[in-house]
Amino acid sequence: MNFKTPTRRPGLRFALATTVACILAAPAMAQDVITVTAQQRAQSSQDVPISLQVLDSEFIDSVAADDMGDLDAFVPGLDVSNGSPTQPRYSIRGITTSDFGVGTDPAVGIYVDGIYAARSGASLLAFNDIERIEVLKGPQGTLFGRNSAAGAVSIVTRAPSDELEGRLALRLGSHNRVRTEGMINIPITDNLAVRANFLSNKADGWLTDAVTGEDYRRENGSADRITVRWNATPSTEILLRHSRDNISQDARPAIGIVDLPAYPATPALPVDSSTYLDPFNAPIRNDVAINRESRDLAETTLTIHQDIGAVTLTSLTSYREFSTMNREDEDGTKRIDTYFDTSNVEENEAFYQEFRLAGTSGPVDWLIGASYYDETADQVSETHTYTDTVNTVLGNLGAGTPFTDLEYGLLVPFGLSYTMLGHSWSENMYNHGEFTASAIYADMIWSVTDRMNLSVGLRYTEDEKSFQWINGSRQADSLDQTLAALDGAGILGLAGASPADFQFDFVFDLAPLAGVACDNGVNVAENVACIQQDSWSNLSPRVVLDYQLTDNIMVYGSFSEGYKAGGFNSVEVGSRFENETVTNWEFGFKSDFINPDLIFNMSVFSYLYEGKQSVRLVVPTGGGIPQYLVQTSDDEAIGVDLELDWSASEALRLYGNAQWLDSTHKRRVDSNGADLAGEPTGEPYWNLAVGAEYVIDWGDHGDLTLQANHAYRGETRCNSQSVLQGTCGGYAAFDTGEARNRTDLRLRWAAPNGNLTVSAFANNVFDSQYVEGVNNITADTLGTPFATISTPRVLGVEIGYDF
Repeated sequence: MNFKTPTRRPGLRFALATTVACILAAPAMAQDVITVTAQQRAQSSQDVPISLQVLDSEFIDSVAADDMGDLDAFVPGLDVSNGSPTQPRYSIRGITTSDFGVGTDPAVGIYVDGIYAARSGASLLAFNDIERIEVLKGPQGTLFGRNSAAGAVSIVTRAPSDELEGRLALRLGSHNRVRTEGMINIPITDNLAVRANFLSNKADGWLTDAVTGEDYRRENGSADRITVRWNATPSTEILLRHSRDNISQDARPAIGIVDLPAYPATPALPVDSSTYLDPFNAPIRNDVAINRESRDLAETTLTIHQDIGAVTLTSLTSYREFSTMNREDEDGTKRIDTYFDTSNVEENEAFYQEFRLAGTSGPVDWLIGASYYDETADQVSETHTYTDTVNTVLGNLGAGTPFTDLEYGLLVPFGLSYTMLGHSWSENMYNHGEFTASAIYADMIWSVTDRMNLSVGLRYTEDEKSFQWINGSRQADSLDQTLAALDGAGILGLAGASPADFQFDFVFDLAPLAGVACDNGVNVAENVACIQQDSWSNLSPRVVLDYQLTDNIMVYGSFSEGYKAGGFNSVEVGSRFENETVTNWEFGFKSDFINPDLIFNMSVFSYLYEGKQSVRLVVPTGGGIPQYLVQTSDDEAIGVDLELDWSASEALRLYGNAQWLDSTHKRRVDSNGADLAGEPTGEPYWNLAVGAEYVIDWGDHGDLTLQANHAYRGETRCNSQSVLQGTCGGYAAFDTGEARNRTDLRLRWAAPNGNLTVSAFANNVFDSQYVEGVNNITADTLGTPFATISTPRVLGVEIGYDF
């Protein structure tokens, strides 16, 4: 396979040519647009010189979205992997964090009502009573702070209103999905109002185990929020929110893609990828002992807005705690001699406080602020298997087969009532992290003239982290009891063995790290707490110049930087890595017209991502147990964002968004020593989403709305590392990283007064499914690679009543 980067510029020339043509053809005037807070100020989205996309509640409903993972296809440049909702990964413009360990941070900042949701386990929340979602592309270090190096996703929930109102909704869909939602808003006095909502979402699975007939991918989630708004004085507004979000569902199943020989023969090594099975037809065989993914999250936030003359003081306070558990099958065989599963367990507490002053002084709109963040996180990375599998791995690695040698060479021939097989075996890595971050920032928008604005901002951040690893001895209680009995009877001695010969780790083997010093005065060793401490600081600037070229066209240019704090790899004891920075240049325009009613926006951007830390599955030189290790690279990219929204008539609206991106490694050496400089990072050239809405007015019978949305993600651009990670490449039976298409349709009837709505929808109407990736975690030791696939078509109806 040839991994050379294709010719780079035709896509960009096409985008620029299309832009120029649209500008020349577009007439003048203006239209109303959505108000956003992308710059921590209430502004028209068309007045914000940032590339952003806004998704309102109507669009969220139109695609029957449950969380951000259902929307990313319609936001070009945003990618959200929600196959495991407790471990989602966000990417904007090709910038992402591949690690879900508590020792590192995401590159995309997720904010709910202005509060930072740090850990991935708390960032993919159910949509209940959402007002809008703002997706800000490019570094947002000045306005949103640390860990927004790629961009930010700001989710805004609805605040209590002064009207008595409520909503009940029921959604029924494929796989026996039942989603119920309710909301009540009560104005108690002229100054006090309460808004409460709840959500329950359940569904059966759409994958079936070939052996047991059990369904997988079952869902069971609930969420609720209560918000109190108190206008304590004419100049004081207080918002108190308490929310919960819980899930308890199946973990990701493993679809084995190799033929299994009859027991006791094991899969051949090395794996022959030309014989892979088609994941859509391969039998599913999972036997994970506890197949569960769960999250329990609770958060309380207090927001205070206080007007002090011409200045507004805002205080944001939050306390969040959550726990997650995700135990997954990692072999897809349903056999004890190739059994392997992993579990990620996390407990997290976080406190956040921010103060912000904002005001206007002559031609300057300014704000200054300070924030403090404190987090405590505990994580256990668990691995579970059996002595049968340990024996298989050791045999495949050329280290002998001690368990079967004793079983069939000594115990069985002499009729001894002991066995070396069937004993459970687990190895765990325990992590504890304490993290704090403090920041001060300032930002101003100076109206240089009535058409020109200069925005300047700067944020200073200090991060301090303390991280601990403890790798205990492997746990195999029943095996140890058997070994003790055999040793006491002198039987092990006949074989020239002792119980100590079986006291070893084969997953978290720390022998290669012997002698690595820890900050608490010890060296890395089993059963020894290794603590590393570090601190980082950063200045994140932004400078934006925008000019109102005509009454309808604004042009702008910007320079901004984003920062992601350094950290630690949770399964690589004693590791640490430095902070990451993204430097971004962007030039664009925003235009809105009334004849025709048209919005057309475009931006051209270029960024350099320095010190990018990626966690990759690495096979040690000479073979052995694969390890998740941190690898560093510098990446660079150029790209174009396009947005179009055209109300062609009172009944017809057309809209679309697109991104063209050329992202390559500027500096990177992969795990095999290959230089990947100049090769693509894996991001496709094109992502686009288009849609249409047509409204039929039936007068006294209400109105009927037809909606169609289509999303396209281009083919993944491969390099040798992405093939190794299973995210890109072709096999005889299937491809990974192929171009994706998704089409959603919705038909909605609304009563004349708008209170009653009835909708029918089809998501992924053409039932386009794709192989999401090949997982090689057990490929080199057990010969058991497996795959995951995307969701099938979903049909449903929804009834809503508003009062």
